[in-house]
Amino acid sequence: MERAFFEARKALTELRDRRLYRSTHKTFEDYCRDHFGHSRQQSNYLIAADGIYENLTTIGCQKVANENLTTNGSQILPTSERQVRPMTKLEPQEQQEVWLTAVELAGGKVPTGRIVKDVVQKIMERTKVPNTYQLGEVCQILAKDNPELRGKGGCWGIVNAVNDFTCTVKMWDGEYGVGLQHLKSYDYLPAECEQIKQISDRISRVYSDSLEETVKNLLQSLGKVNRPYLTAMEEKLLTLLESEYGKIP
Repeated sequence: MERAFFEARKALTELRDRRLYRSTHKTFEDYCRDHFGHSRQQSNYLIAADGIYENLTTIGCQKVANENLTTNGSQILPTSERQVRPMTKLEPQEQQEVWLTAVELAGGKVPTGRIVKDVVQKIMERTKVPNTYQLGEVCQILAKDNPELRGKGGCWGIVNAVNDFTCTVKMWDGEYGVGLQHLKSYDYLPAECEQIKQISDRISRVYSDSLEETVKNLLQSLGKVNRPYLTAMEEKLLTLLESEYGKIP
């Protein structure tokens, strides 16, 4: 089971990153629905599990002193994506701590997703930092080693919801739940935040996975500008795309 889980994650990662799906489908989401019967989000969950799985097999987790954390000398590792999903927003060292604790609570067996989630919650409560972000605030995404934020490093997001340990932020291609350690406020004035919101809405109306790569890359670059306005040339380019793709409201 562990091997099958490992191979599935590796295959999906290669399919997405090398765009191998384009030989038969326009988008990764279409490919996932036709071949696996689930959404792109579910596939991305599996891909996100890849980094965690690899982290749990590092030297820090291989040599486990407690015999209850091994089976016939082999380390106990996840066998499904749901067992590691709660750990996606934790740092690597915290992921290792959570997994070893969860295995102990499961009596030396592979823990359920619920056990892992409970352990994660306790760790987050232990290290709780007040969430001071405000609705409408513009933040920079700090991807670090979070696979769920792949390709989003340096982009800006607009806070849509404020939770205990995360914020829901709106970007050009949708909404994302982002941990506080992956956010940095631009400290824009309210009027500047409104300007970014207007730019974001315009990009969102044009952006889709079916666009040509050149167009997608251009829109993504506009989503990384570190100022609350577009230059004259950027404005002309965005206006042209809006006109070309007929998304002007």
